[in-house]
Amino acid sequence: MSPDGLQSRYWGFYWPLALTGIVALLANQLQNATLARYPDPARELATFAIATGVFHLFDAALIFLPQMVNVLARSRESARRCLRFTVAVCLAMTVPVLLLAIPAVGRPALRALFHIEGETLDAVTIYLLLLSPNILLLGLRHYYNGRIVQSRRTGWVTALNTVYLAIVWILLATGRALGWRATVTLAVAPLIASAIHLALLRTVADRVCDPDFGGEAGAVRWAEINAFFWPVALTSVMFSLTRPILYLFLARLPNPAPVIASMRVGFDFAMIFHNLLNQFRHLFATFGKDDLAGVRRFMIRVTFAVIAGMALVAATPISTFVLQRLIGVQGEVLRQSRHVLMAMCLLPATVAWRNYFHGLALVNRRTGPMGLGGLMRNLATYAAAWALFRWGGLTHVSAALILVLGFVAETVTVIGWPRLVLRIRGARAPG
Repeated sequence: MSPDGLQSRYWGFYWPLALTGIVALLANQLQNATLARYPDPARELATFAIATGVFHLFDAALIFLPQMVNVLARSRESARRCLRFTVAVCLAMTVPVLLLAIPAVGRPALRALFHIEGETLDAVTIYLLLLSPNILLLGLRHYYNGRIVQSRRTGWVTALNTVYLAIVWILLATGRALGWRATVTLAVAPLIASAIHLALLRTVADRVCDPDFGGEAGAVRWAEINAFFWPVALTSVMFSLTRPILYLFLARLPNPAPVIASMRVGFDFAMIFHNLLNQFRHLFATFGKDDLAGVRRFMIRVTFAVIAGMALVAATPISTFVLQRLIGVQGEVLRQSRHVLMAMCLLPATVAWRNYFHGLALVNRRTGPMGLGGLMRNLATYAAAWALFRWGGLTHVSAALILVLGFVAETVTVIGWPRLVLRIRGARAPG
């Protein structure tokens, strides 16, 4: 096939996934819009930000499950092993969330970490309890998404995610209209939507997926699954830990609620553009081993388009329209959210750079440096946040720039660590 033909093929594979990323993140915008319409929206947004920040420490370990399934489930028995592994990991990740939801255990820990008390502390523990079943549901959704992407039927992924978004929107609107408490509305909506989404994904996967895709004989070894999964799980957990690290310091500011609320709103909006570039991992896992140069060219073109689109939105009244009219944030939270979004315009190029090296690690089944990179990202984040807090320079804008800095530190580690290991081994080699 000609290079232009391959680029068209990549686009046909990629654009449904890009839409999927947008659809999935629109659910976050709907959540923010719902909370913005409750009394004391800054407090509600900040409370939900803390609760989901803690929760995502555990469900974030599952983010790379679709890529794991795509790369490793290349026979019927391998697919079964990946499914059993998924269930076991999900149950293991649910346990600490339930422990934090127990008042005697969770309240002292959450109080010490985030300096919260009273109704806010109670609401965070309730959120954790109600959200905990979502870990198993999410893991299984990732598994079946991986099978469908492996079959290159990415249109189904977008269609079913759109159904999920519609259900979330209906349930959020219903809860708000019926006067449910924010904790109930924001937890019940994704739980019910996830259960319906999982049922639809499994039905589609059973119909369109070839159980023997890839033609590999036998079953993938458990050791290979573990070696692939845990470094990428560490990467994901480290990503979910980045915002809570910042919240630890932002919560110590004189008036933290608007700052934390604006960080959640601005970063969630920026994630729409971020997530477009995260879909490169699926592209790499499917085509990267056969046509690295073509995949790289495609990534560069899409990255430039995403950077231009994000800059256009952030620098024009479009951002105010979306944040104020559609999401519903007002006053100081609106002003600071726009500043956060402007600072985040540095993010797409950094994320694309990182995802290229993540893709190489995935297709080569050597994911170890990814875990180390995530760890280095958070070390850089903590050090920068601590220094700026001590020097009085920690604001919503500097916090956003710290997030970008963390991605730079991660990428440098992912690039440099394998080379450093090779140099050390070469120096130790005899002769």
